[in-house]
Amino acid sequence: MASESTAVYVYGIVPADVETEPHATGVGDPPSEVTVVRHGTVAALVSTLESDRALGTPADLTAHEKLLDGSAAVSPVLPLRFGAVMTDTDAVENELLEANEDEFRAALEELEGRVQFVIRGRYVEDAILRELLEENAEASRLKDEIRDKPEDATRDTRIALGELINQAIEAKRAEDTTKVVSELGKLEALVNQREPSHEEDAVHVAVLVESARRDELEETVRRLIEDWDGRVELDLLGPMAAYDFVTKRAPED
Repeated sequence: MASESTAVYVYGIVPADVETEPHATGVGDPPSEVTVVRHGTVAALVSTLESDRALGTPADLTAHEKLLDGSAAVSPVLPLRFGAVMTDTDAVENELLEANEDEFRAALEELEGRVQFVIRGRYVEDAILRELLEENAEASRLKDEIRDKPEDATRDTRIALGELINQAIEAKRAEDTTKVVSELGKLEALVNQREPSHEEDAVHVAVLVESARRDELEETVRRLIEDWDGRVELDLLGPMAAYDFVTKRAPED
């Protein structure tokens, strides 16, 4: 499958009985066909790649995630981190699959019947500012102090107000994230809290839930959307591969 001028890109680990979709493609320009390398009870999703081709374009990352997310919709999959490249299929079988078969098999069994989603919410700026000013007398006082005054003359006050607002948003984020995690606990789901991706993030969590309880998860998010209408813009992303729970590295070449 690989020659001196090519290498093998590895996407993730799946049960050995998995078959790829016809003409499934992955990273590369043009994209290479995705195939399966097997050993015992486990297998790896792979494609060939020019050995001197640099990785890292948005198209590469999209192809990596698309392949894994599509696989996760029909089978448990252990995603490898983006950019996992090995010399050839023998290395994939011997250094990756054979060396880690027991660990991979156990992890795949844990994922059987489960899938990851991400819940991401961002505060509506005007709404959260009104809420914070109503609750924080000092912030409200500083806001009044700078009203209709030149920016240069109120620089220190504006800095102080900004710090108060940032602290208040962090407290709100912690409170609102706790609420979401509590609701997810009713679904017996696993939850990983992600770092905020924006200063006005309200919640950003990954959740691993039984596929059979997907409707319950969606209903939980709908209730939260109703509760936070006009305050938080909330999205449910997925299903996707379990990146936040089992992402692996390939052995270094």
